[in-house]
Formats: sequence, C-alpha cells, structure tokens
Amino acid sequence: MRQAGTLLLGVDIGTSSSKGVLCSPDGNILAQTVIEHETSFPRPGWAEHDADAIWWGEFVAICRELLSGSYSGADVGGVAVSAIGPCMLPVDADGRPLRPGVLYGIDSRAMDEIAWLEERHGAEAMFALNGMALTSQAIGPKILWLRRNEPEIFARTAMIHSASGYMVSRLTGEHVIDRHTASYFVPMFDVRTLDWDMTFAGEIIDRDRLPRLVDASEIAGEVTPAAAEETGLLAGTPVTAGTIDAAAEAISVGVVDPGDMMVMYGSTLFLINLVPDPTPDPRMWTAAYCLPGRHAVTGSLTTAGLLTRWFRDELGTDELAAERDGGDDAYAALADLAAGVPPGSDGLMCLPYLAGERTPLNDPDARGMFAGLSLRHTRAHLFRAALEGIGHGFRQNLEVMGEMQATPQRLVAVGGGTQNPLWLQIMSDISGKAQVLPETTVGASYGDALLAGLATGIVPGLDAMRERWVRTKAVIEPDPTHAALWDERQAIFTRLYRETKADVHRLNPDASEQSG
Repeated sequence: MRQAGTLLLGVDIGTSSSKGVLCSPDGNILAQTVIEHETSFPRPGWAEHDADAIWWGEFVAICRELLSGSYSGADVGGVAVSAIGPCMLPVDADGRPLRPGVLYGIDSRAMDEIAWLEERHGAEAMFALNGMALTSQAIGPKILWLRRNEPEIFARTAMIHSASGYMVSRLTGEHVIDRHTASYFVPMFDVRTLDWDMTFAGEIIDRDRLPRLVDASEIAGEVTPAAAEETGLLAGTPVTAGTIDAAAEAISVGVVDPGDMMVMYGSTLFLINLVPDPTPDPRMWTAAYCLPGRHAVTGSLTTAGLLTRWFRDELGTDELAAERDGGDDAYAALADLAAGVPPGSDGLMCLPYLAGERTPLNDPDARGMFAGLSLRHTRAHLFRAALEGIGHGFRQNLEVMGEMQATPQRLVAVGGGTQNPLWLQIMSDISGKAQVLPETTVGASYGDALLAGLATGIVPGLDAMRERWVRTKAVIEPDPTHAALWDERQAIFTRLYRETKADVHRLNPDASEQSG
C-alpha cells in the first residue's frame, strides 16, 4: 500500500451538491471545490440519483479539480468519501449500476413492503433485533421493493451498495459498507453485535449480496490502476470504508464523545447524538457510529434546507433575481425581512412537512401547513414561521431523546444553514439549548479528510484531532425572554399535527393506503 504523500483528500456527495477538500495533516484546507446537481423525483414519493453521473462522475471531477493546480496525486496520503445515505443501489457482477440509486428517507416508495414485513414478522420482533423501526429510511423494504417491482434487475443484482460504498468499490474494487450505514439496512443488522443478521431477510436478499462490514475509520483498500487513471490519484493510495455524510460532518466538528450532538443544517436537519450504549426507541433511530466503541441516537427533519430553498424559489423570486444581478444573497435578504417579525410570527405557525416527516413522527404522508394566516401577514412572517416550524420539530426530537435518557450535553451546529444567524438563534431559543459554532464548517468532506488521516495515522489520534482540527468560533446562547411563549407554541405545534393528521392524509393524493 502506497503512502508517500501526507495530504488528505475528502469528498462528499450530497443531495444537491458534491464537495471536496484537500487538507494538510494539521487540518488546514489547501484546496476545495463544489459541484451542484439535481435530484430526480420521477414519481410521487420517489427520489433518485444517477450513480455514475453524480456519485462517481462528480467524485472524479472533484479529484481532477483538486489535483490540477499546485498538488498532484503523489501528494495524497489518504482518501475518504461520504455521501447521502442510506441509499440503495443494485450493481451487476462487474460492479456497475443496474438502475438509478434510490435515496434515503425522502424516498418513500416502499411503504407497502414495510407493512408486509411488519405483518409477516411483527414490528416488535424486528425492532428488538435492529433497534430501529421500519420507516422510509430503512433499506430492507427498498430492496424488497426492487425484488417485487423490478425482478429482472433484481435477478442480475450481484451486490447492494449505498452511495459511499459504491464510490469505494469504484476506487478499490472492494465491496464494503461501514457499520454506521449498515445500521439503516433494517431489518438485516443487529445493533448490538454490529453484524449482519438474516433472521428476517429470507424474502429480501441473500447474505452474499450484502457488502463486507468494516468501520468507517478503517482502510477498505487502495486505489486501483483503473481508478488512478480516471481520478489522477496514484495507484496504491489508501482509501477508507466511507460513511454517510451526516456522520462525516459530525466527525468534522469534534462530535466524538458520549453527550456530544451534531445539528446539521442541510437539505434535511440531521441529528447525531452520541451515547455509550444502544438506546432503542421506535420514534428515533439507533445506529453504530463511524468510530468504534460508540453508538448514536439519530434523527432527522425531512425538510429544513429543502423548505427554505422551496420558499426562496417560489416566494422569494424578487430576492433571487436581485442576487443574480449581483445583489445580496437571497437567503440573507429573506432572513433580514424575517428578523423584523417578532418571535411567534404574530400568531402564524408552520408545520414544515412539505415532504412528509421522519423522526419522531415517522409519517411520510404528513404535509405542510401554515396555520393562523391572516391578511396582515407578509412574506416576512411566512419565512420566519417556516424557520420557527423547523425549530419546533427540532425541540420535539430533543424531548423524545430526553424521554430515552439520552439528553445531549453539547450541541454543535454545522452545515450551510449556519450561515443564517437568525435561524441559529431561533433554534436555540425554541429548544433552550446553546449551540457551539465551529470555526471550520466546511462540512462532511472535511470530516472525510479527517477520517482518512485517522485511518492512515497521518492524524495520530483523537487528541491530535481536538488540538489541530476543531476550533470554536462562537456559542449561540438561548434567549430566555420568550421561554413561556415557546413552551405554549410547542404544545400547539404538537397538537396541530395530531389533530389534523387524518384529514391531511385524506387530502394528500399520494398518501399510502396505510395512512390513517
């Protein structure tokens, strides 16, 4: 295995963009690049990516860009990748995709398969093994959907990959999956032994079509000559096992000890709360972490950045046009408008479920709502209410974690949404929790570079990571002035969903038959 260079290359493939960084051993970013892409929604409830064009194609383009100037493949001592996840990609015997990759929890095509598995095996029995309930985030039902609905493709499937695993396979020829990603391959993963368990998998897939399990901080293989020719990396360069983007982002800001929690402000709001032992609860997800000996309670709001982006594109067209003409960023302009609206949005409330909701509701058929709308409300009120709605969903997740005896002690905010100070303050105010804002919030690609450093020994351990890679920029403290207001509105937020759920499901033309 070749390891002449000492620079660390990290690449992350996200829902709407791909990012790459080249870092020195002490965490300084030497080069970085971003490529934007679109997610395909070919049918209601479906979300897909072209694995070759987006996952592998953009990885190659990022490598070529990062290694085209002052640096070359000879300078790179380790490579790590992350991506959206969990995803489901069937590949043939040559390792090539047989169809577009099926995305994570925003893709809810397998609800019938979830109902069938629960009826056949019992939801409680599967939960006892997996520590996670079957939801749209689970991969097992999506594999079963493939088997039932695309049998010709399933018959040709030699291996099921997630997004990061596919890139690792293209780089190294190895078929691996990290244990954090594998935790979402419900109902085929034992959260306690951290190994595959095929008790409930007979109707889903054979064991030999699932990748080899490794930790995200392990070396999975080395760059092959063919991958070297495509990417500009040198053959023999060590490559880690890869992981889900949220876990890599958590690593990037020092979320490594029990009690630490990452709050990722991305297309979704993703939460990773580290705990010493598995603490299963059907409302949340229990997973292995991307560092050995650690577990996580994870959760996610389906629409966070997706909601603000929808608002910008549909209701912020003036701000977007001004930005294109060289004016202020459209998100910042909308936030400035919303900052003039008092807490509580003058009686307006948003349920932010424009694409269903994941934790703790686990309701893919939920839909969004603005309640209390009056003639005096403006776009500024609507945008602030949207941010507050995400804040109430965030608090709801924290309250469930508290009931699980897994209350986080240190919250670290990351992701593109941290560029919106109003949103950060709203989240702290509603939740009553301080948030640490790191100095470097590049994202999952930075965490990938760090994982590559830990795996190769270029970064000699977690102490070196804490000393060199993770620095605090600011702490967002909650303002207690309106605590009583937020308590009252949290109760309304919870009740509003519960009391309108059945009617919203009936209004939703795409709702599954299991909706009540």
